Amino acid sequence: MDKEDRLLDLLVVEDNGGDLLLIEEFLFEKINSPFIQEARTFSEAKHFLESGKQFDAILLDLSLPDKSGEELLDEIVKIAASIPIIVLTGYADISFGIKSLSLGIADYLLKDELTATSLHKSILFSIERKEVARHLKDSEKRYRDLFHLSPQPMWLYDVQHLQFLDVNKSAVEQYGYSKDEFLSMKIQDVVLSEDDEEVKEEIKKLKEALPPSSHKVFHHRKKNGEIITVEIQSNIVDFKGRKAEIVLAHDITERINFIRDIVDKNKRLQEIAWIQSHVVRAPLARLMGLVNAISDTVDDHKDYQKLYHLIMKSANELDDIIRDIAQKADKIQVSETASDNGSS
Repeated sequence: MDKEDRLLDLLVVEDNGGDLLLIEEFLFEKINSPFIQEARTFSEAKHFLESGKQFDAILLDLSLPDKSGEELLDEIVKIAASIPIIVLTGYADISFGIKSLSLGIADYLLKDELTATSLHKSILFSIERKEVARHLKDSEKRYRDLFHLSPQPMWLYDVQHLQFLDVNKSAVEQYGYSKDEFLSMKIQDVVLSEDDEEVKEEIKKLKEALPPSSHKVFHHRKKNGEIITVEIQSNIVDFKGRKAEIVLAHDITERINFIRDIVDKNKRLQEIAWIQSHVVRAPLARLMGLVNAISDTVDDHKDYQKLYHLIMKSANELDDIIRDIAQKADKIQVSETASDNGSS
């Protein structure tokens, strides 16, 4: 397979030597001669970002020796400016994954599920999305070309009346409404009611001439009734003398479902581990006690018969527990196989 010929400068912020080596192997597998700058702490990353060195993307581990979690994200986003940030983490936390996207993170990837292809695609797509957003801010005059040629759904709506003013081809294809149908609708017609308060808060900001939130996550309904989760990036523009907001909507439903599926599998695996460490011990302990009793008892046929039946009872109970564990593990494997087939 051909490698990416684009010259990419990447900042990899990772304190685990093994993970760092694996990430670099993935990068060299898909990209010709990438420039990789390593940083093992937040302080080192901050030094490189503030030195004036330009990077195409940042690959960020969430647990660093001197800073971690949401605090780390907040600080990195502040100093990274327009550089896309891709979080690489070993923890599947659905709520934090969604929140990190709203904080300005370009993507959220699990290390255990990482491949050279998924990492390469994430980098390219994140760079592309950042480029689109950057152009929107750099020049309102070039809005139409970016708007109609964007591979991501985009629309323009009137801040005062919330009416759609324009939509691009990608939005029509993604949501299933024709352009004429879109232009007869308002923003509330696609946003789920559960997000109403957040939408009202954003509209209030716009009407008060306050800048909109740079990243937002909403739930939208397509024409066929399908619900999708989207990451919104927006900017205020003047459209034919009217105050309007131009919106880029990136569908992150598959990413969110993936994280949720991993969390569910982890819970089921924890349940199996609990059964192994607690439930299995009871009949096993009884078996061990009965074996000891046999060695200590007198040579009495009735005693042996009684102990024999007790041993068989505990053995059958242990067998049932082991079968139950195996069935639970099979269900997880079947679920994972079905999920893989559905995404292929």
